[in-house]
Amino acid sequence: MFVQAIQIVLQPDVLLTIFFAGCFGMFVGAIPGLTATMATALLVPITFFMDPVPAIASIVAATGMAIFAGDIAGTLMRMPGTPASAAYVEDAHQMSQAGKANEALGACLVFSAIGGIAGTLVLSLVAPQLAELALKFSSFEYFWLVLLGLSCAVFVSSGAPALGLISLFIGLTASLVGQENPTGASRYTFGSVELLAGIQFIPAMIGLFAVSEILRSYTKPSAEARIPPVKGSIFRPQLGNMRRYPRQVLRGSGVGTLIGALPGAGADIAAWVSFAISKRFSKDKKRFGTGHVEGLVEAGASNNAAVSGAWIPALVFGIPGDTITAIVIGVMFVKGLNPGPMIFIQQPEMVYAIFLVFIFANLIMLPIGWVAIHVAGRLLGAPQRILMPVILVFCTVGAYAINNSMAGVVIMLCFGVLGFLMEENRIPLAPAILGLVLGPMLEKYFIVSMIKADGDLLAFFSRPIAGGLGAITILMCLVPVLGWLRHRRSVRILEL
Repeated sequence: MFVQAIQIVLQPDVLLTIFFAGCFGMFVGAIPGLTATMATALLVPITFFMDPVPAIASIVAATGMAIFAGDIAGTLMRMPGTPASAAYVEDAHQMSQAGKANEALGACLVFSAIGGIAGTLVLSLVAPQLAELALKFSSFEYFWLVLLGLSCAVFVSSGAPALGLISLFIGLTASLVGQENPTGASRYTFGSVELLAGIQFIPAMIGLFAVSEILRSYTKPSAEARIPPVKGSIFRPQLGNMRRYPRQVLRGSGVGTLIGALPGAGADIAAWVSFAISKRFSKDKKRFGTGHVEGLVEAGASNNAAVSGAWIPALVFGIPGDTITAIVIGVMFVKGLNPGPMIFIQQPEMVYAIFLVFIFANLIMLPIGWVAIHVAGRLLGAPQRILMPVILVFCTVGAYAINNSMAGVVIMLCFGVLGFLMEENRIPLAPAILGLVLGPMLEKYFIVSMIKADGDLLAFFSRPIAGGLGAITILMCLVPVLGWLRHRRSVRILEL
């Protein structure tokens, strides 16, 4: 079956599809305001005219490239293309400002490819076992997982933890808007029909990072400054990073695959959790947020590993792991590939072909990414008075295209002003995006769990996995408090 899969994938049409779809995904992902999900959705009409394997290959290649490409704008311009990129955008951008854009982008590229391949190997070897573990997650386990992701805001914030919490609560407050809640009640809409659907996190993220940066470029004296060019090899520094951070690469790939395998979790939570873990167990905690590559290595590997991991429940049970695999499942049904346990028995060669497509897509990401990094470096080297209006146009198109509504554009502009004011007061932006993404999930799983448990809070610890996740989350929340108490005690001793 493996030999048959190789013969299927090595066909010229499949290889050309991977290449062109990869270029398309890289282009879409590198533009601020356009996302990997959008790249996937744009490819769906084209897949109707393809054979099954090329159709799936196009989506796999475009997705992996777009997830990485979001790091390009984040590193060079501090405008992350995905919520996952927002987790480590501060370190990546600081490295770019220090003349190390080649190392930062190289780390994102190389370790994204490594994480994607590692996730594929896990997908091909232990997919049924991981899928069974994922099915054991109920609303109680998901509640603790989301709360664990939210607690990462304390660790990813480069400034004071209190400012990180303020930013997190701004995002959580924004997530309350609309009718998308367990009760279906309209909250904080102020009579606006457009706000009934809530605040979409993509327009909000574009506003917080991209529009606020555009505003800053026109209000600061350095408005005519150019983005530092990408100089030097992007691959050579990664050999040293591989030797220094092998544990981080393995840990990021493992965490990304495990979280990606959980339906509804996806690469966003994986990147945030991995970056927080990297900072928590690093020997150089104080360097995080100032341009340190360690977090990029671990979170970058986790990013694409989660993309591969999301296919585990999709292939084994037909349950989408994220929005992208939800689209893929529809394409698979159209092509006669019915995801579920029987696909491993009835069409095993097609499953192996999908695994090989993942590996080829992550390998071809390296040369395509190298070209994209250098092309983007030259294009973004234009004067900011020319560059910023063009970026604003793309941001507007991306915000409008989410729901084909001007409400997305208004949300983008409002959050742009909010992001500018937050930055002026040294409040970090990344935790706000985390709160906006995870807030609805936290509320949903809490309400569902309380209904199941008839209001008994101890039920959150009644299941083994839920109890373990709850203990880890509480410990992570207590660590900063205990550190603060220890610091106060030492200060009092010195005063005495």
